[in-house]
Amino acid sequence: MARDLGHVPSTIGGVAFRLRPFEKADFDTLWRIDQACFDPQLAYSRPELAFYMRRPGSFTFVAEGVDGGLAGDHETGLILGFIVAETRRKIGHIITIDVVAAARRSGVGSLLLDAAENRLIRSGVATVALETPVNNEAAIRFYKKKGYFVEKTAAGYYSGQLDALVMTKELIAFEASGLETKTERHS
Repeated sequence: MARDLGHVPSTIGGVAFRLRPFEKADFDTLWRIDQACFDPQLAYSRPELAFYMRRPGSFTFVAEGVDGGLAGDHETGLILGFIVAETRRKIGHIITIDVVAAARRSGVGSLLLDAAENRLIRSGVATVALETPVNNEAAIRFYKKKGYFVEKTAAGYYSGQLDALVMTKELIAFEASGLETKTERHS
């Protein structure tokens, strides 16, 4: 049985879910979600996703439906989204955050990001970075709302064809300010 992350199930926007660590049996589902979430030039191949998930310092959290999930449409245990992040030399990196279309704008992505940031803080990380396509306006708005700012543009980052924005966030500043995340309240 999967151990959840110590959080009571959350219901935000009609979506009931909980967060838990990744299990090997999840891999094919996570890969299919990644394929559905991103354009083929952005989505990870199976070997790429496995590589990032197995890297030293990386971790993966999964959001799964509970008690009927999305307005009763999802069964308990159905994966709604996931995040892969890593700590490298005391710098955090969000590798990918994927949420199924039916659960977007429901708080699943926010709770996944909050959980990853909290884990990074507990690991002593002061700054976290991520990359997002320059044309993904929804993602850029989401990350800005979560406290990220544009550090620079990486030309040709995706398959040599699409530029990425490198966005960063100072985690220690947020922790020191006393801001509490939803994830912390559920602990």
